[in-house]
Amino acid sequence: MSEEKGPRITRLDNGVTVVTDAMPHLATASLGIWAGVGARDEEADEHGISHLLEHMAFKGTRRRSARGIAEEIEAVGGDINAATSVEHTSYNARVLGEDVPLAIDVLADILTEPAFDPEELEREHNVIVQEIGAALDTPDDLVFDLFQERAFPGQPIGRSILGTPETVRAFGPDRLQRYLGRNYRAPKLIVAAAGAVDHDRLVAEAQARLGGIAGDDKPVPVPGRYEGGVEIGGGRELEQAHLLIGLEGLSYRDPGIHALQVFTNVLGGGMSSRLFQEVREARGLCYAVYSFHWGYSDTGLFGIYAGTDGGDVGELVDVVIDQIEQTIETMSEAELARSKAQAKVGLLAALESSGARADQLARQMLAFGRPIALEEIVAKVEAVTLDAAKAAGRGLIARGRPTFTALGPGKPLESAARIAERLKPA
Repeated sequence: MSEEKGPRITRLDNGVTVVTDAMPHLATASLGIWAGVGARDEEADEHGISHLLEHMAFKGTRRRSARGIAEEIEAVGGDINAATSVEHTSYNARVLGEDVPLAIDVLADILTEPAFDPEELEREHNVIVQEIGAALDTPDDLVFDLFQERAFPGQPIGRSILGTPETVRAFGPDRLQRYLGRNYRAPKLIVAAAGAVDHDRLVAEAQARLGGIAGDDKPVPVPGRYEGGVEIGGGRELEQAHLLIGLEGLSYRDPGIHALQVFTNVLGGGMSSRLFQEVREARGLCYAVYSFHWGYSDTGLFGIYAGTDGGDVGELVDVVIDQIEQTIETMSEAELARSKAQAKVGLLAALESSGARADQLARQMLAFGRPIALEEIVAKVEAVTLDAAKAAGRGLIARGRPTFTALGPGKPLESAARIAERLKPA
């Protein structure tokens, strides 16, 4: 094994990494196993399998029943959960410091010895099909799925995480086991913990329970290829139009990521942002409007969401585009400073929660191979100049055509989509 200093890091011989950050003032610990595997790792006929695998995590192992997993963790007052995203899946728990060995034993068990009982699997098929139905009935969720798909059409990174009823019901125990074996490989597995945790003891537990996982790397996912375009969903009566305007963003590895995040915050990152003040406060065109940026390992997606009355869609899109253009040209030093302050508070907040800190450590290890010191990130945020933030906004428009997705009344949205084409590069 090799060991590094800082937040403490140990790499097991097979490549599994254990990273901890002791928080002596806490009596509890948050810990988990993070896998660098998500929806974009799925083949065309595996749509939704990452999410189903995560659901099956707590449905029993060769040593524990589904009920037994829940009872063991809750008997010590802990809780256990899991989550799937485009590029990551996490299995985590929060327990008293003295119960960390139990928690890592349960988490390792569900990944190394899953039972994939056919009856449990059938029940979980039904649960996820209901979850898909709920998403389809929630327009302000569905419009984001349409947005991702339109930005990256025909690609794993553009497909919804949930899958479809047809794909989900097609996955049997053997299929789940093959996907697990192919993708859950040691170099992309991180055991992360923060709070009342003893690093050396956690390393020993991880070695005993995860040391046998294959040490070679998983397959490389299909690269993301932004395309953009228009997608307007119909077939339903809605009281409100839900719309997203997007542009190609940056990978979280790109040196310009901090300048882009600063620009994004100035444009629509809070109540003092340009979008909130102009679209909602000055004109009353919507209740919710904000901008965001999703960074991935090889690409990114910038977007603006708004929900508004169908009759106001055209004016809203026109004002939003005006605000993008004006922010690029007239962003002030005061706005720059506010955006930097927002970023720093967000970073510091992660240090006040053991769960957020463990998640931050795991994601940094998967993305960069090391924890990034707070001082290093703050220095990069502080180094963003006004010119750099404005250039980040111009870069969004220069990279290609916009993405426009919406749900609601058809004709007003079609007109709004034509307005959004103003964001095409010159």
